Amino acid sequence: MNRSAGILLPVFSLPGKYGIGSLGLEAREFIDFLEKAGQHWWQILPVGPVGGGNSPYTSISTFAGNPLFVDLEMLKKEGLLTAEELKSAELPEQAKIDYGAVNAGRETLLRRAFDRLSGEQAQAVRSFAQQHPWLREYALYRAAKGHFGNMAWFDWPDEALRRHEPEACERWRVELAADVAFHTTVQYWFFSQWAELKAYANAHGVKLIGDLPIYVSLDSADVWSERKEFLLDSTGHPTKVAGVPPDYFSEDGQLWGNPLYDWAAQKKDGFGWWIRRVEGASMLCDAIRIDHFRGLESYWAVPAEAKTAKVGAWEKGPGMDLLRVLTNWFPQITYIAEDLGILTDEVHQLREESGLPGMKVLEFAFSGPDNGYLPHHYDPHCICYTGTHDNNTVVGWYESAGQAERAFAEQYLGVSGTENVRKALLRAGQSSVAELFIAQLQDYLGLGSDARTNVPGVADGNWQWRLTSGHLTDALAQEIHVLTAAYSRC
Repeated sequence: MNRSAGILLPVFSLPGKYGIGSLGLEAREFIDFLEKAGQHWWQILPVGPVGGGNSPYTSISTFAGNPLFVDLEMLKKEGLLTAEELKSAELPEQAKIDYGAVNAGRETLLRRAFDRLSGEQAQAVRSFAQQHPWLREYALYRAAKGHFGNMAWFDWPDEALRRHEPEACERWRVELAADVAFHTTVQYWFFSQWAELKAYANAHGVKLIGDLPIYVSLDSADVWSERKEFLLDSTGHPTKVAGVPPDYFSEDGQLWGNPLYDWAAQKKDGFGWWIRRVEGASMLCDAIRIDHFRGLESYWAVPAEAKTAKVGAWEKGPGMDLLRVLTNWFPQITYIAEDLGILTDEVHQLREESGLPGMKVLEFAFSGPDNGYLPHHYDPHCICYTGTHDNNTVVGWYESAGQAERAFAEQYLGVSGTENVRKALLRAGQSSVAELFIAQLQDYLGLGSDARTNVPGVADGNWQWRLTSGHLTDALAQEIHVLTAAYSRC
């Protein structure tokens, strides 16, 4: 990876008239902004269809795309929606996503577009489905889930379907054929629009960094259709679930609740499921951030009945057995190791052996001069962040920091006061030896805690912040470009 810089902004945070970011005009305008600002990378969060809490990390499929990101204007250009129908979907512009308002009527609108498919368009959908084997099971899962009142798959009344028995699946595939075709079509729209967007980004010198969560949701098409990949009991429920022990994010730890992998079985078949998973991600992005990298060395296994993640134990992960397969199969992909959290010598050794760059977060740096997140300790083969999607904005971090932390930050950066520290922290990241520097867009905009993307361990109020019109000015692009060029990152 050449010395460069980029900006972290979730797709859902893009501005627009329909209440949530999409893959249309506003995404292209953001790419234009990145180009003007001298940025070569756009980092996003997972883009799958979300489950509980609207979190991109609780997707109901690791392969599918989020229907809410399908751009309605592009469907209108294809003759599938009318101007009047788009007008009815418009929402007042605001800095927080109202998921209830966005979801209300969105599927109805997409179904209208589906009903208007021409024969040629329908054939394109069928050809797409043949090229993506995962789509067959995902579309049936979505159709069945809708038919059974949005129940989790392990609560569906048809036991044979719950167990993913072939005869039951085929019976329901016929019964729900129209819904299966609809969900297949929505994925065709998503991936077609994404391919155009990625081509636009790459043509403008911008590459995409995606995020690959280490785990998948229990209530997902992946677990339902490929139960052999996971540690589940005879009813499809896990006996132990994923999480992390108490750390600086949460005194109770984080109880994620995801099923754990049957690593022994996956290794036996050559990690075929992971190969397919990364192949899908490689269609979307030029680089992949491997979420919770430390879980590949050892992962925190929590009894399924536990109320917090305090109770658990470390178990060995697949390590280089998996990483060697992925790096050999996909040499064109740049991988980033999210090596944050409680780390051991073994985790550091795994990252070094794999050759993946790790992450350095400036907001973690100011506990004292020996802190490894301080820029003067960096090895060039790393990625420096002001903060990630799980952190506060720089302004919010500084204003809520303890007295000692703030005093050391001011001493290290040579400035004091919120605005001076914000600018100095961006300069510290840009000037560092890290091969790539990434900042949240909120940090260039100087926004406070109200613009935070996520607070780990807090169930409500996350994944809602978005841009409003007027944020992405030529003056801001020029300011970022000057800073980026000063440190040879353009």
